[in-house]
Amino acid sequence: MSEVEIIEWQRALHTVGFPPGAVDGDFGQATLKASMASIKDQMAALPPQPDVPTTALPASWLPVSTRMHRVIAHWTAGSHEASSTDKEHYHFIWNGTGEAVKGDKPVTANESTDDNDGYAGHTKNCNSGSIGVSLACMAGAQEEPFDPGAYPMTQIQWDHMCRGIAQLCTFYKIPVTSETVLSHGEVEGTLCINQDGKWDFTRLPWALDIKGAHACGERLRNDVLRYM
Repeated sequence: MSEVEIIEWQRALHTVGFPPGAVDGDFGQATLKASMASIKDQMAALPPQPDVPTTALPASWLPVSTRMHRVIAHWTAGSHEASSTDKEHYHFIWNGTGEAVKGDKPVTANESTDDNDGYAGHTKNCNSGSIGVSLACMAGAQEEPFDPGAYPMTQIQWDHMCRGIAQLCTFYKIPVTSETVLSHGEVEGTLCINQDGKWDFTRLPWALDIKGAHACGERLRNDVLRYM
């Protein structure tokens, strides 16, 4: 600051009730002390800011379980808003804006699916011990030639899902491996369980250089690990 600017600043401090000592163009200790007091006063007058969430899923959505050992990620093949059908099939869904939505069935409903129709049926013959998460997107999508449809997956919902999966893995003590954190599109090749050609995910609309179930799965696991 020039001498003229310092004098103007010192006069302003006087005006708002924080005397900086002599108005002489010297930014000394008195002026510094008055400036800090003025800034502190202005910050105290600001309205309280909302807490920034540090997790993707509220703690109340995570019932205690010792029998969950896998997270399988999907897309709904619908719009960017979770539907009632989506809530029946997945434990957690992320809308196009990244907002998390709780499914109808608690995670614990999938501890075992023997003689029980009250679980979230997200992956054919692979629901026991598996947490089903999904992105609300990709209605009308086509794999080849690739067309993401009218509701393409957004990067923000992917990022929020990965943060949520990291939270689930931490809470349920699930290691991040290709057999325990994977996409629906990887289940058939990795776990040898037929999935009738499901391709979520073999393409990521916001990262077109990543192609194939394994490549998308590796991106999924790497992003999950970044949040752990």
